[in-house]
Formats: sequence, structure tokens, C-alpha cells
Amino acid sequence: LLKDRGYATAAVGKWGLGPPGSSGDPNHHGFDLFFGANCQRNAHTYYPAYLWRNDQQVDLSGPNRGGIPGHFQGRLPDDAPERFKPFKGEAYSPDLMLDEALKFIREHRNKPFFLYFASMIPHLALQVPDEELEPYLALGWDDPPYLGGGGYLPHRHPRAAYAAMISHLDREVGAIVSLVKELGLYEQTLIIFTSDNGPTHVAHVDVDFFDSAGGLRGLKGSLYEGGIRVPMIARWPGTIPGGTVSDHPSYFPDVMPTFMDILGRLDEMPPGRDGISFAPTLLGHAQEQKKHAAMIWEFHGYGGQQAARYGDWKAIRRDLRQGNTNIELYNLATDPGETTDLAAEHPEMVARMRDLMARERSASEVFKMEALDQ
Repeated sequence: LLKDRGYATAAVGKWGLGPPGSSGDPNHHGFDLFFGANCQRNAHTYYPAYLWRNDQQVDLSGPNRGGIPGHFQGRLPDDAPERFKPFKGEAYSPDLMLDEALKFIREHRNKPFFLYFASMIPHLALQVPDEELEPYLALGWDDPPYLGGGGYLPHRHPRAAYAAMISHLDREVGAIVSLVKELGLYEQTLIIFTSDNGPTHVAHVDVDFFDSAGGLRGLKGSLYEGGIRVPMIARWPGTIPGGTVSDHPSYFPDVMPTFMDILGRLDEMPPGRDGISFAPTLLGHAQEQKKHAAMIWEFHGYGGQQAARYGDWKAIRRDLRQGNTNIELYNLATDPGETTDLAAEHPEMVARMRDLMARERSASEVFKMEALDQ
């Protein structure tokens, strides 16, 4: 939609919706430029053998450069420093991606542009340049080494590595914002930062140490709030009132209509979409903000899950692939941590949620959920 309306478009970072030449190729979905890791699995290493620029492989291999696999099925015998050297390289792919993103902004400074910067950080494996690790080692954390055994690369200082990777992400965002300022585009540019899911569930990223879920229940892969409630920060100086906070519930289907609304072209949205623009909230017109009657999530993984939000009420089902259709019920206004199941006390709301979950879904031929598809 943006490309058709005169925007230069780029996706830089991680793409997992289809390799070059497939129906999911980013160049088939409106992006003039794609640069990065076009495969979720290949993106599990930050020192890959290659990246993609559109349909061309960019070779990063060579001694101590790239080609380090992101997975390790064994376990190191001890934590001697030399054991970890094979997992370090020189061509740190996030830096290459940031350079490409900054180049795209510079080259299109004189026309409208849309940059989707899908940073790989802070996914696994735990890899970060040594000099970025040093400030966290200096803190003297109790940081037991991760020797492997969980499928990902070992790291001698996993807590420090994870913190350093998030600081690297901070600097990536800072570099983009600084360039937009330098080019005199700051007041003409909407910048949104958000995440695809809650904190990771793998054991060697210590989410308890960092309090990563902030008191919410569940992690990545869960439809509890800890798995699906994510940060979103928006900045547009002179247009979005600074320092404001909103509790308007929205989700990713709302992004497309929001962008079209900002362009004044909401009436040109393709049919069949159920997203609601949150532009009124961004622009300080909360009184004009429409709200979802309900929001629905469904996930085939981790036993099969379904969740629905209706106002402050949240319903969730787990282990659907094992035939469990029982509904848990929580009130997010009084219990954002989803600690107390109120299903027995509010059977009328359970019945409403059950009807809602049935009415608002369609069966998938690929991700079958027999308990719901009958």
C-alpha cells in the first residue's frame, strides 16, 4: 500500500515468511529492498555464512568472519575460555544490517520512505562482540556459564551477553533516530518501536534475573499476557504529544489501518481486514479512538492455545491438541498477572467467551486444531 502511494520501501533484518523466489519473498510484498537473514533458522547465528540482498546472496564466510552455525547439540566439558572461541566471529551481522538501513534512509531522504527494521537482537544464539560484553562483566554478576545442551551455542557469560545484546539494540535504535535528526527529518518521521512477542522461554536466558516479563504470566509461545503483551513506543515530534502513556488495547492487525489513517487514506484499505486504526491515540485524540469489541489469538504450538479479550476480561484455553477445551477466565483490570481463574464464579462470561471464540475463528488446513474444527 505504501509503495503504491510513492514510498520507497525496505525491510532490513530478519524475515521468516518465505525465501527468495517463493510466494513469501519480501520483494513480492511491496519491498523495494530486502537485506538480512531470510530464514528464521539461519538467523539463529549472528555470524552467518551469508545474508540476502533481495535475491542475491551476500557472502560473509571466511576465516573468523562468518559461517558459525547457530546451533550446538553437544555440551562443553568445562568453561575454559578457549572452549568458547569457535563461537565468535568478526562479521557481526546486526552491524551490517544497521549499515544497510542507514544507507537506505540517506538515499531516500528527499522522498517518502518506509523502513521496516526487523532487528535480529536479542534472539538466540547468545553472541555479542567482546568489547560490548566488558561493561557487564565489570558489574561482577553471579553469571554461571552455559555449556550447551539446549540446542543453542554455549556462552561463558550468558547474563552479561544477553544484557549486552539489548544494549546493542539500544544503540541501533539510537543510530537510526540520530540519522533522522541529522537529515532534518525528525519532525516529519513517525518512529515506532515494538516487539513480536514476550521474553524468551529458553533456560539459558535468565528472565527471572532480569524480571523480563515484569510480573506478567507466561513467556514467548504462551497466550498469557507475558507472551503477547509487548512494549510499543511511538515518537513523532510536534505531532505525538511527548511523555504520554495510553492503555488502549491494540494488536498488530491495527498497524496497517493506522498507517493508512495517518496518510488520510483509510478508505483505501483492502476489504476483509478487521484492524482498527490507533492513529487517534497517537495524535492525542483519544476521545475519537474506536475500540475492538474483542481480540482473538490462536497458536498451534505448545499444545494448542486460544485466547480472547473482551473489555477487561481475558479467556484462555490450553492443550487444545490434547482435546482440552476448558476455559480459564481472568479480569485484567484487577489481575494483570492472570493469577486467579474466575471461570467458576462467572459462568455467563465463560459462555460468552466460548461463543466468541467459536464465531471469530476459521479452521486452518495447515494448522489443524481438531478440538475446535469439528
